[in-house]
Amino acid sequence: MKPTSKASPIIFPTLLLVIILFYCIPNAAATAATFNVQDFGAKADGRTDSAKAFTSAWAKACALTQPASIIVPKGRFLVGSVTFGGDQCANKAISFEIQGTLVAPSDYSKDNWLVFEHVDGVSIRGGVLDGQGTSLWNCKNSGKGSCPSGATTLEFSNSKNIFIGGLTSMNSQMFHIVINDCQNVKVQGVTVTADGNSPNTDGIHVQGSTGVTILNSKIRTGDDCISVGPGTTNLWIEQIACGPGHGISIGSLGKDANEAGVQNVTVKTVTLSGTQNGLRIKTWARPSKAFVRNVIFQDATIVNARNPIIIDQNYCPDNHGCPNQASGVKISDVTYQNIHGTSGTEVAVNFDCSPKNPCSGIKLEDVKLTYKNQVAQASCSHADGDALGQVQPQSCF
Repeated sequence: MKPTSKASPIIFPTLLLVIILFYCIPNAAATAATFNVQDFGAKADGRTDSAKAFTSAWAKACALTQPASIIVPKGRFLVGSVTFGGDQCANKAISFEIQGTLVAPSDYSKDNWLVFEHVDGVSIRGGVLDGQGTSLWNCKNSGKGSCPSGATTLEFSNSKNIFIGGLTSMNSQMFHIVINDCQNVKVQGVTVTADGNSPNTDGIHVQGSTGVTILNSKIRTGDDCISVGPGTTNLWIEQIACGPGHGISIGSLGKDANEAGVQNVTVKTVTLSGTQNGLRIKTWARPSKAFVRNVIFQDATIVNARNPIIIDQNYCPDNHGCPNQASGVKISDVTYQNIHGTSGTEVAVNFDCSPKNPCSGIKLEDVKLTYKNQVAQASCSHADGDALGQVQPQSCF
C-alpha cells in the first residue's frame, strides 16, 4: 500500500499570501492615471480649439500625486495659446504622450503658443507641433514692416526636471523650443523643420538655465539651430545635425550692461551643412558685465558654412542700431578640437574680439578647414591663444 502523499505545510500559507497580494495590492499599471484629451472635449478635426480640453486634462493630472499621462491621440488638434502652470500642481510626474499633431492658431497675435511655467517633472514624448508660420514668414520677408511678431512654439520657464523626447516642431512662427530659467532639462531625439528663409525661427534656445542636455537631434531652420543666451551654465550639446540655419551660437550677449555670463558649455559631435555660420560666439559692441568662459567645440564636421569658426564681438544684425563701442563681454578659455570641413568663404577662422577685453585662452587643436579645395585663411583681432597639432588655416595668433 502506497503511503498517502502529504502537502508541505508551507504551501497553503504561501498560496493564501499570493492570493491576498494579487487581489488586494494594485499593481503599478493599474494605478497609473491616464487622461485622454478627447474625453475632455478635444476634437481631432484641426479646426475646433481644444485648448480648454488640454487645460482640463492638465488640472486633473495636477490634482494627483501619482504619475499621470495626458494622452493626445492621432489626429490634428487645433490648440489656442495656453499656459500650463505648476504653482498649484501637486504632481511631479506628468507626461504628455502625443500621438497626433497639435496645430497653432494662425492669427499670430500671441507671443507664445504652448508655455509651461513653474512645473516640475513634466515630460513631452513624441508627436508633432505645427506652428503654421508660413504666412507670417512671407509677410516678414516681403519688407512691408507691419507684420505681427508671431509666437514661440514651446517654452519651459522657471521649471525643473524636464524631458522632451521624440518631438517634431515644424513651421514655427518664431523660436521653436525655448528653455528659460530652468534646471535639469534633457532634450533628446527632436526634429526641427522650417524654411531656410524663415526669420527668427531659432531651433532650440537656452538661457538662464543650468544642467541642460541636448542630444541626437536634427535641426533645419532659418536662424540659429541652437542659440545660447545669458545666464546659461553646464550645457551639453551632442550629436546634432544642423542645416540650413545660422549654426550653433553662443549669444548674442552683452546687449544689456548687467547681463549674466555663459560658462561650462560643451558642443560635441555635430555636423553643420550649408549653414551661415558653424561654431559662433557673438556679442554686441557695448559695455557689459557678461562673459563667456570654459567652452569646448569638439568633433565637428562643417560643410560649406560661410563662417565655420567665428567670434564676433561687433555683432549688429542688418547693421541697424550699431553702438560701435568696445564690447564689455570677456571671452576666455574656448577650445576648438578636431574641427574638419569646408568654408563657403575664404576666411574660415575669424576671431574679431573686443579691444577693451581681448579674447584669451583660445585653443585650436587638429583643425582642418579648406576653401574651394584650397588653403583657407584665418583672421585675428585682439585674440590670443595656442595652436596644437595640425591647424589649417594657419593660426593667426
